[in-house]
Amino acid sequence: MGSVQIVTTILAAAITAVAVWLAVRAVMKMTAVIRLGQPAPERFADKAGRTRTMLVETAGHTRMLKWSVVGAAHWFVMVGFVVLSLLVLEAYFEVATTDGGLPIIGHWTIFGLVTEIIGVLGLVGILVLMAIRLRNRPNRPGGRSRFTGSTMWQGYFVEWIVLLVLIFGFVIRGFKVATGHFEFPFWATPVSHAVGAVLPDWADGVSVAAAIKIIISMTWLIVISLNVTMGVAWHRFLAFPNIFFKREPAKPAGSGLGALRPMTSQGKPLDFEEADPEQDQFGVAHVEQFSWKGLLDFSTCTECGRCQSQCPAWNTGKPLSPKLLVLSLRDHAYAKAPYLLAGGGKDLTGEEKATAAQLAHLDVLSLAEGDKPLIGDAESGGVIDPDVLWSCTTCGACVEQCPVDIEHVDHIVDMRRYQVLIESSFPAEAGVMLRNLENKGNPWGAPQNTREDWTKGLDFEVPRVGEVDDFEYLFWVGCAGAFEDRAKKTTHAVATLLNEAGVTFAILGEGETCSGDPARRIGNEFVFQMLAQQNVETLNEAFEGREKAKRKIVATCPHCFNTLGNEYGQLGGEFEVVHHTQLLAHLVSTGKLTPVQPVDGGVTYHDPCYLGRHNRVFAAPREVLGDAIEGELTEMPRNSERSFCCGAGGARMWMEEKIGKRINVDRVEEAMATGAKTVAVGCPFCSTMLSDGVNGKGAGEQVEVIDVATVLLRSVKPEQPQSDRDAAPVGG
Repeated sequence: MGSVQIVTTILAAAITAVAVWLAVRAVMKMTAVIRLGQPAPERFADKAGRTRTMLVETAGHTRMLKWSVVGAAHWFVMVGFVVLSLLVLEAYFEVATTDGGLPIIGHWTIFGLVTEIIGVLGLVGILVLMAIRLRNRPNRPGGRSRFTGSTMWQGYFVEWIVLLVLIFGFVIRGFKVATGHFEFPFWATPVSHAVGAVLPDWADGVSVAAAIKIIISMTWLIVISLNVTMGVAWHRFLAFPNIFFKREPAKPAGSGLGALRPMTSQGKPLDFEEADPEQDQFGVAHVEQFSWKGLLDFSTCTECGRCQSQCPAWNTGKPLSPKLLVLSLRDHAYAKAPYLLAGGGKDLTGEEKATAAQLAHLDVLSLAEGDKPLIGDAESGGVIDPDVLWSCTTCGACVEQCPVDIEHVDHIVDMRRYQVLIESSFPAEAGVMLRNLENKGNPWGAPQNTREDWTKGLDFEVPRVGEVDDFEYLFWVGCAGAFEDRAKKTTHAVATLLNEAGVTFAILGEGETCSGDPARRIGNEFVFQMLAQQNVETLNEAFEGREKAKRKIVATCPHCFNTLGNEYGQLGGEFEVVHHTQLLAHLVSTGKLTPVQPVDGGVTYHDPCYLGRHNRVFAAPREVLGDAIEGELTEMPRNSERSFCCGAGGARMWMEEKIGKRINVDRVEEAMATGAKTVAVGCPFCSTMLSDGVNGKGAGEQVEVIDVATVLLRSVKPEQPQSDRDAAPVGG
């Protein structure tokens, strides 16, 4: 070992010792912060399934590859980071001797070939990612960037570190080639040989280059260890456990879609009959009241902004960005951590838990962070502004696109729950809807005895449960389908088509009440459970004696479809629930319904969020339309899992949209740009919102918004009266 090797070895050992010590300290700090969260015992169920899902999502890059070029580039960089870590380890042998290498595998030609290929592809991948970040930088002219709000220096730093480590990997190999110490043939490592051809025959070059590579790598580790909120770097490690602990690993769409998490206190579902606000946690009032998985979510965020780029609120000028919300919660959690770890925090009555002695050593910033309200405007110093919280439509686009399975929607609803149930703080206009749900059983406040009025005018009898001995489907009409003028046309169309196909069905009539979706999404879990328990009891009675496979419900509203099918199971209601487009597609494919006259004029389809993203029903409505229209369906640019929201979800249907551009107008402009004369929908909320948008654009005479069922009915029974085509006023 020469003098150069002695110096490089000492430098490598010293910087590695510092980096490892700082990294251990950082991991301990992050672990301590995450453990401040509430229990979530359900996250440990099905370890085999979780492991399988984690490996598929990480190794297969199933989320990232939805973004094609970006996903492919990121996959090569990820694989490069994992596999080429062996070359960083090899550098510790190379600083000590010019012909050093990894023991055992370091001289295998296959090792040289694989690392050469990965090194080249990793270089290409990181250059692509750097170009994409520069092209989408927040200060570029025109348009909002998905990186707006991200800590840009951290992204640039990580990318340059990766690039330099990859470059110096080839430099080390090049010096080995130049000095005659390289063990791999040209055919396996052509790039390394090409680099070696231009480097000098410098005996100490290998050790110096290896030392530089180690210094670069350990500088990266030191920097991220001093910045525990540097998600753009830490996600390389945290993504694995965050995906492993996702809410429902068996679901391909993402853990935060479909059913909401029930309200919990100390990791157990809250029983409202026994709950006490002074003993039980109602929603989330402080950051430490999120589950530990929530705090892991916040720590894992990569700041990539894919959630932000897809968010309907952000894209229409609202203050909500799912990314910035998560980053705010992350930064608050880590800033508040010293106060919490010292024993500080408020109990459920709002009293300080720590003694003065426990808090005496804390700096003023940590104490101030402990006093911040989680929800509050700038004047009150809140972490999350109320306008951010109430802008969310719970459409699920953020969860769908997140590459590390962050559950934004659950966290937003948890914060809403506390605001509604404890603070009684929510948009005033939503109060009317909640009172109507409590007093009338529907958000419009219509009399319960008018629930069956939609059946008037049909040329056949619609049987009620109890009036017939048997039926194949219980037709869940829903509040919109029973009371809202435009939605009644869909109800008529579905009933007519079922009757035409010979499907036996029955309705609950006055026995039906709101599914509870608007109450649950706005955060009023109490009203949701009141309505849901009543419905579960009614439905269980209607299906008494039937096994689950024969407890079939068809619903025209995706919100009811989602609630009955995914959430009533939490309350003892197990049913087989289908959306009407699924049933109609089946009836057409089996020949029970036959389109005879194609509907012309061009048709585009709008995917309802709670049918598409939340429940993965994309094909059925398109199959129905494909059979019923003339020519091909014209798709909007944003469709299927990337469909744009209509703006009505998350109880936004009953809240005024006062900030930015109206979401429904944005979507209508996209639909009209296709040139289609008919916008087909599969949701009464979407029908209302898009109809309002069309009328607002003054295009009511040129563009018609109708349900998929109505399109099919016009094709199956072209002699249907003209009245079904008349635009009825949208109910309010």
